[in-house]
Amino acid sequence: MRQFVAIFMLCLSLVQSSVTGIVAQTNLGGNLYLVNRTYRLTEHYVPKDLVKPQVKTISGETLMRQEAASALELLFQSAREQGYTLVAVSGFRSYATQRIIYNRKITNSGKRMAELYVAPAGASEHQLGLAMDIGRRSGSGLNGSFGKTKEGQWVAENAHRFGFIIRYKEDWTQITGYAYEPWHIRYVGVEHATAIYQLDIPLETYIEELSKTTYGGLLSHASQPQD
Repeated sequence: MRQFVAIFMLCLSLVQSSVTGIVAQTNLGGNLYLVNRTYRLTEHYVPKDLVKPQVKTISGETLMRQEAASALELLFQSAREQGYTLVAVSGFRSYATQRIIYNRKITNSGKRMAELYVAPAGASEHQLGLAMDIGRRSGSGLNGSFGKTKEGQWVAENAHRFGFIIRYKEDWTQITGYAYEPWHIRYVGVEHATAIYQLDIPLETYIEELSKTTYGGLLSHASQPQD
């Protein structure tokens, strides 16, 4: 009950400060657009404002939407100032690319493992251009151990200050449908990221409660994010 009241009060304060913005976003558009196995993007969706963040990378696939890219640059800069070197690994992925990755995971690891670790085409946040997989300079790939490193712990404690959330936490698998991914950060904007961080709830729960308290739960499966 206490958590529900906290969600309501936070949602109410956000609504009062930016009603127009929230109207667009709770239609599953903008930075709060919810993408998962229930709410999917079409194969034609590609953001129009994709840019490459000016950060350290280990691959060329690190495009993000402009606002998210600028926020990522600030996140990496702050980490560097604290003595932590982060690297960007994977940003925007097209519908077709995600389908290839998902099918390859099924072939290599089986469908059960694929469903835990890889989103089907259309169900990936990477297609939004608002997600980035990150690692550490000395790391050896994307795995759960990142969350135990100093870099991973710093990101978990500070990402919200730059508008990012750790999208798939260890205790949220039953709700998100995905295993623990401390390397996957998602841009939602500073206000929402801070609220989600303080409440310690997954994006699904946050958007559901925000929608209920503001618009009576009006979520559209068919709506597409606005560029």
